[in-house]
Amino acid sequence: MKISRMLGTLSGAALLLASTVLAADLNKGTLNVSEKVNVEGKTIDPGTYKVEWNGTGPTVQVTILHGKQTVATFPAQLTEQANKNAVDAYGSATEADGSKQLTAIYIGGKHTVLQLEPSAASQQSSTQNAK
Repeated sequence: MKISRMLGTLSGAALLLASTVLAADLNKGTLNVSEKVNVEGKTIDPGTYKVEWNGTGPTVQVTILHGKQTVATFPAQLTEQANKNAVDAYGSATEADGSKQLTAIYIGGKHTVLQLEPSAASQQSSTQNAK
């Protein structure tokens, strides 16, 4: 009797741990930036970054990391699309001064889009695919 209870407890703990690990992977992605973009007053240089977000939506807290260093943290709207994003991509808007403002992050292989509030000064939007 004690052995069956112990096995049940261990099985439950293993399932809980596995679901926690899987959930953590769901809130991560990659951002490949091909041009300088601004977000929350910070400039993100071209390169590959890791994107993580906390929360289940609609508003989440997004962190962009380069290696282990946090580059930017900002709120975004988490939305789900009907189709999976084919590749990692991002959206940007051109400001009056010619700079680019990050407006969205599309996580490759997932239905996930992280949408930022566009700047009132934005003139033109474009989506940039990064490989």
